[in-house]
Amino acid sequence: MTPSTPALFLADSLGLDFLNSVATPVDTPVDWLEDGEGLLSWLQQARLVPDEVISAMRERAIPGEINRLADQARALREWFRAFVRKHKGHPLKPADLAELEPLNQLLKRDERYGEIIAEARDEHLALRLVQTRRWISPEALLLPIAESMAQLVSMEDFAYVKACEGPTCTLLFVDHTRGHARRWCSMSLCGNRAKQAAHRHRLKATTSVQKA
Repeated sequence: MTPSTPALFLADSLGLDFLNSVATPVDTPVDWLEDGEGLLSWLQQARLVPDEVISAMRERAIPGEINRLADQARALREWFRAFVRKHKGHPLKPADLAELEPLNQLLKRDERYGEIIAEARDEHLALRLVQTRRWISPEALLLPIAESMAQLVSMEDFAYVKACEGPTCTLLFVDHTRGHARRWCSMSLCGNRAKQAAHRHRLKATTSVQKA
């Protein structure tokens, strides 16, 4: 069943947002990739796949096909989570590339091509080169996810990939703040919980002193 709660996009990196597609926003764990419909919904929310492609895949898929694709997506997610958790907090080294071979193999399946299109610009038509993708099979839906993962490992400094400090939080993010002092997945989630816990602790300490 597709979760009614909107997916979380807090990581400043779609590659990490993919890992955060299973989380505990409040009290109950939510997996936005629990089934095929969940995967399609997450891809739409992430704006990784055009709506018309999602609709076409849904209509063309044979029974169970998109659910099996969601199984693959979850397996890909957990494989990549192990890599990220192993290397977060430290710059990646050339030797780490060997661990990314499964990702490279997936990227090699991509069918992207350039196309010149005309677009309106200041009341005139201008020509522009755009990159698009052939969506030949449902498996192609994994390719923009793989691309976002590849962008994470090739464009971000893994020294600033962090795990939220919330005691029960599993969310990851890239710290792009000045001074790299970010501690929480979000101030509205774990940040506020930490502030409330600190406030309760101060009240308890004050009460204990007064009683003494």
